[in-house]
Formats: sequence, structure tokens, C-alpha cells
Amino acid sequence: MMDKLRGMIAEQLGVSEAEVVPGARLKEDLKADSASVMMLIMDIETEFGIEVEDDAIEKVKTVGDLAKYIEEKM
Repeated sequence: MMDKLRGMIAEQLGVSEAEVVPGARLKEDLKADSASVMMLIMDIETEFGIEVEDDAIEKVKTVGDLAKYIEEKM
């Protein structure tokens, strides 16, 4: 799941997969803006067959947070 997520984040945000590490902050380190985060969330919902609640989006700060959230929802 992490490899798939890493690829999705790298593609959506236009960064290298090497930059997409668990401790990387989506907005500060990977330069995600609100629109790119929303697109990423929609892709994640489709790919992993889960629904991401709006309040969870605010709590997810790092790649690791996002991976943990997906694992809990699957």
C-alpha cells in the first residue's frame, strides 16, 4: 500500500518518489496546496475503496499520517 501511495503522491504533487517519505509534510515539504490535496484524496478514495472524512483531511499532516489513516480505513 505504501509503494502505491508514494507513487500517487509523487505524481499528483510533481515530486520525486524519493521525497515521499513517512515524515514528509504534505504542505510544507511537498508543497501541496488545497486543490492538489483534494485531488489526491479523491484518487485515494477511488484506489483504496475508502471514504475520507472531511475532518480527517485537516488532521493528516505527513505522508505517514495519511498511510496510517488509509490502513485504518481498509
